[in-house]
Amino acid sequence: MDVFVIEGGVPLKGNVRISGAKNAALPILFSSILFDEPLEFHNIPVLRDINTTLKLLSVLGLKGEQNGDVVKIVPGTLNPEAPYDLVKTMRASILCLGPLMARHGSASVAMPGGCAIGARPVDLHLSALEQMGARFVLEEGYIRGRCDRLRGAHIRLDFPTVTGTENILMAACFAEGVTVLENVAREPEVTDLANFLIACGAKISGAGSQVITVEGVDSLKPVPYSIISDRIEAGTYMVAAAITDGDMVLENCPLNAMDALTGKLSDAGVSIEAGEDGSVRVRRSMPLLSAVDVTTRPYPGFPTDMQAQFMSMMALSRGSGIIEETIFENRFMHVPELIRMGADIKISGSAAVVRGVNSLHGAPVMGSDLRAGAALVLAGLVAEGHTKVQRVYHLDRGYEKMEVKLQALGARISRVHEDD
Repeated sequence: MDVFVIEGGVPLKGNVRISGAKNAALPILFSSILFDEPLEFHNIPVLRDINTTLKLLSVLGLKGEQNGDVVKIVPGTLNPEAPYDLVKTMRASILCLGPLMARHGSASVAMPGGCAIGARPVDLHLSALEQMGARFVLEEGYIRGRCDRLRGAHIRLDFPTVTGTENILMAACFAEGVTVLENVAREPEVTDLANFLIACGAKISGAGSQVITVEGVDSLKPVPYSIISDRIEAGTYMVAAAITDGDMVLENCPLNAMDALTGKLSDAGVSIEAGEDGSVRVRRSMPLLSAVDVTTRPYPGFPTDMQAQFMSMMALSRGSGIIEETIFENRFMHVPELIRMGADIKISGSAAVVRGVNSLHGAPVMGSDLRAGAALVLAGLVAEGHTKVQRVYHLDRGYEKMEVKLQALGARISRVHEDD
């Protein structure tokens, strides 16, 4: 099993290119199920989750191949069963459910696995699809669904679930009549999926707002499409520049989708300057960073996917701040690892009180999930001595060539096999 070994203390300087957004690429790749002609996608990151998605699509009857940042998919005869061996490694696998029901009229999808950061129940997906005429049973760990042609419905979600919104959006494209979705997720990744489907002939309005309306069509015509850039990867490198007192230029940075994060970074003492070419320069605006309070919210609020990384920065900020997590109930599993490195953090329910310390110290630590792993890498970049971050396979799911990009910025980081 691979680990990252980091020697901290180097200010990161230079340019880094932000990859395509994993959380936009996954639903768009799963939407290929809706098509009967070849598709081509650009700006797709080279990630473990992308590879898993292409393997699952292959099992479902679609042949996908990635060459650099380009993915080509050739549809075939659909097999509507998503097996446990693949689904257990990635919760986003549930995104095949909506398009399978819409295109095939049946689906058998294993209950999803993935990061252990919370329950993420799929009942909102099932309830919405049932309102559209689908019928589901849970058998032997599989969600088994059947329907005639789905029908448009007026659906209000109890919570603005991202994957739930995406699943229903894809299913509604082929539903008979009009579907109105209220209290939907407004994330840019949802909007990117809608934009792709619209480009292919779907009749969708309201993406990016709290109400999306979809008028069903009989078919979609594929067009080449480029995925948006990854705002979470961009945010992680912004924190890397700030925590190491570096000076970094982010290329291909989706700054207009990052207001909540950049606002908090600015409050903490981070300078963020937009360039004319889409690049963003990030550096400290003061010698010491200041603690701020943060509450995670659905977009356009502060993203839960940046909470752990921001906490690493707060651990070395002046003063104390409160970080409240409102999206996932188990998303403080990085806290004990940061404490092992010398952080002063106290958890009370869904809130963590972070008191800044003068320095962190290298230690063996373990990433429990994708963003927790990123937080530990950030802490290791500034910690005194050596840090060994275990379970970097989580990082391979969502950060393209992380150690290579950090090395190019001056970081002393290497990937080694744990037995070496």
